[in-house]
Amino acid sequence: MSQHDAAEVLARCDTLADISAAVDGIERSYLTPEHARANWTVGEWMADAGLTAWQDAAGNQRGTLAGPTADAPVLLLGSHLDTVPGAGRYDGVLGTLMAIAAVGRLRARGVALPFGIEVLGFADEEGTRFGRTLLGSCAVAGTWEDGWWGLQDAHGVTLHDAFIAFGLDPSRVGDASLVGRPIVGYLEAHIEQGPLLQDAERPLGVVRGIMGARRFELEMIGEAGHAGGMPYGRRRDALLGASEVVTAVELLARDARAVGTVGRLQAFPGAMNVIPGRVEFSLDLRAETDAVRDRVWNEIAEMGLKAAAARQLSFGVQQVHEARATQVGERLALAVEAGIRSTGDAEPMWLLSKAGHDAMAIADLCDYAMLFIRCKDGISHHRDEAVRADDVEIALDAFEAAILALASTA
Repeated sequence: MSQHDAAEVLARCDTLADISAAVDGIERSYLTPEHARANWTVGEWMADAGLTAWQDAAGNQRGTLAGPTADAPVLLLGSHLDTVPGAGRYDGVLGTLMAIAAVGRLRARGVALPFGIEVLGFADEEGTRFGRTLLGSCAVAGTWEDGWWGLQDAHGVTLHDAFIAFGLDPSRVGDASLVGRPIVGYLEAHIEQGPLLQDAERPLGVVRGIMGARRFELEMIGEAGHAGGMPYGRRRDALLGASEVVTAVELLARDARAVGTVGRLQAFPGAMNVIPGRVEFSLDLRAETDAVRDRVWNEIAEMGLKAAAARQLSFGVQQVHEARATQVGERLALAVEAGIRSTGDAEPMWLLSKAGHDAMAIADLCDYAMLFIRCKDGISHHRDEAVRADDVEIALDAFEAAILALASTA
């Protein structure tokens, strides 16, 4: 079995899962011992493929293949190595390991490329520990913000202190940036995290763009009261007000072809016989364009204010995340399409990514394109995440062909 075929890539996904196994799946978050073990392991595999492996100033695991000259541009490949809690085996990891395998294949065949390659295993795409997504790729893109140093995890550890404990120097995080370097672009392979490829009976697809997203912490505040003694006309039930907003999220988002999700809702004080006096809930809102996303948010916010006024409540809003919608670079996306065509698919499927990816952050640095791989029933961020070995083999062929397509036009 070659270390550059699908079976080995999937075996390595299993290895990373085993070294970061948790009670309810897999958990590998930023600047943790699991992060360090994953970087070390992936670094060994990078070296096996002929890359010079190193960990950058933000904790990303990187592997470099030199170009034909010192000033040759570099093609970026990769995905992320971190996970959500209770994760599956393939989100992020599969794309990173496919990039390593593709480089190994090219070197084994003695292919001379007109550019260098850098494989990136991004350290923090999910934002699980500190609540801020895309930290690793933002560092590479040169968009790291000093205001992030005060972010805290669930135990009160700041990002600044976690850097130091991990052996990194916060003052040198800028060293991870590739700003100013000549870059061909960025290619990322990733499981689809949706059912469209499966429904179309296609193993692979070309991404045409990534939805823009905004996330909010929302709050309805009323007044707690006795469940039996307080008449309906005098109740200030925060949960009923919040429920109106939750229902409106789905209706307004679907009408606009956006995607809105309330993933967390908690009522206080939370007793069976007490009218909820306060409700905290989240909102994740995504759309193909920022204009549509923002219009839907304005409609949701207006609905929240109306529901609060009708029930004598107050409605609080805090935005905690915003990411702009992005479009792929045409030349790179056509190379991915050509790669898929080379596997026998005459008319590759193009689709919009509704999930966020490191490519969103790298878009501030250079053009990007993505190859999507079918995943079983569209399940992701869950221990039942699954891919087919034959799909991964085809994806490896397509990814390698996409790199060669870019080389032929360089």
